[in-house]
Amino acid sequence: MPPHPTDGVLWRRATAGDRESFGVLFDRHAEAVRSYCARRTGSLDAADDLVSIVFLEAWRRREEVELVDDLALPWLYGVARRTVQRRWRTAVRHRQALSRLPASMVEPDPADGVAARLDDERHLERVRVAMTELNAIDRDVILLCVWQGLDYASASVALGVPIGTVRSRLSRARGRLRDAVEPDPPGPPGPPADPAPLPLTVQEHR
Repeated sequence: MPPHPTDGVLWRRATAGDRESFGVLFDRHAEAVRSYCARRTGSLDAADDLVSIVFLEAWRRREEVELVDDLALPWLYGVARRTVQRRWRTAVRHRQALSRLPASMVEPDPADGVAARLDDERHLERVRVAMTELNAIDRDVILLCVWQGLDYASASVALGVPIGTVRSRLSRARGRLRDAVEPDPPGPPGPPADPAPLPLTVQEHR
């Protein structure tokens, strides 16, 4: 194997059953998948759990991979997206079941004592709340193109939609997200502060 094999080389070896090559793919892309899952769920703890589930599912479906410019990450984002959707439906059913139990049987979640981690959770929660007005596809377009840095072609693979749909959805989602986080009108006269612009740029696929 070359010193720095491409995703395509690694995936072909993984498809043939080479678990070590799949481990290299995990090391290469796990953090990006974790970041996507954290932004999608608003929870770092959930993201840590989901990463393992995503890569187990990717191993199970490794013969179905669709590479973009010899990169596996767009396809892995698609696996992550579907995994999060299934996890969400399971969580809804779980909450419904808990709601039918006597209050004394429902144990509270343990508190996280790490201040920095709590700060990250609060930040993720603010981002999540700002995006709740977007529908599922628009939200995923923002997550993949803006925060995860995918180009239109890669996002098209991750979402399973045409490139033109990615373009139009991204444009609409950016406008709606700006409206959602737009600062309130200024109060008493004073030096106005410029609102920080959202990082809403996306690399055009050439």
